[in-house]
Amino acid sequence: MLHFAKGHGTRNDFVLLTDPDDALDLTPQLVSFLCDRRGGIGGDGVLRVVRGAHVEGWGGDPEVWFMDYRNADGSIAEMCGNGVRVFARHLVDEGLVEPETRTIPIGTRAGLREAELLDDGRVRVWMGRPELTAGTHPTVAMDETDWAAYQVNVGNPHAVIPLGQEHDLLALDLTGSPSVDPVDYPDGVNVEFVEQVSERHVRMRVWERGVGETESCGTGTVAVAVAMAEHEGVATEPTTWTIDVPGGTVEVELRDGQAWLTGPAVIVARGDVAVPEPR
Repeated sequence: MLHFAKGHGTRNDFVLLTDPDDALDLTPQLVSFLCDRRGGIGGDGVLRVVRGAHVEGWGGDPEVWFMDYRNADGSIAEMCGNGVRVFARHLVDEGLVEPETRTIPIGTRAGLREAELLDDGRVRVWMGRPELTAGTHPTVAMDETDWAAYQVNVGNPHAVIPLGQEHDLLALDLTGSPSVDPVDYPDGVNVEFVEQVSERHVRMRVWERGVGETESCGTGTVAVAVAMAEHEGVATEPTTWTIDVPGGTVEVELRDGQAWLTGPAVIVARGDVAVPEPR
């Protein structure tokens, strides 16, 4: 039996496992089982809570709580913006940090992040310094169309495609996997399609690497804000973007080359699951 929690941020959902001493063998098979929506618990990924000392390649504080994130197919991902908010909420609810703690340091494969629990129940996370590859627009082939994309790194890779008026965001078929040049994206890529609502307000859909279409992607919303700021010629100005995803709404602040993501984080269940014997 394995104890778990289940949470989501704008319906991007995760199975959370508390494993401070690295006692759990988190195999791709186990991750796939846990994320299976019919045979397991169901989720877009698994968030394992472990001390930084047990994570290969982590050079920061060995006592920091590290978010070991795995996609639903068992592959390792560098970062997850919705996941880090849910992770912070879980740390407080499980008593792993003091309840009066307002700012929580969290280790990730994209570096240290800080999460702030707000009075309205949302969580605000410093997302580092996103990187836009200026002057290049690699092609993404999807839905029988070749799309020119903004290339943004938020600790993980993104291709952001602003739609013109001739395309309907809701009509896009995102059931298939996008095709990209591995020279442009050697580690694969998350693909965001964006439609303007009003000034500094957009809506998006996302195809996530290792998962497929999800109802939200936190790093994707940051990538969208960065790309749209460049697209609209306001990349050098402080801006705040409202971004609608199928699972809800988040806010992204851009200032001095840095980004902050604010949105909900909800733990919906806790329990024990019977793990099948390895075959």
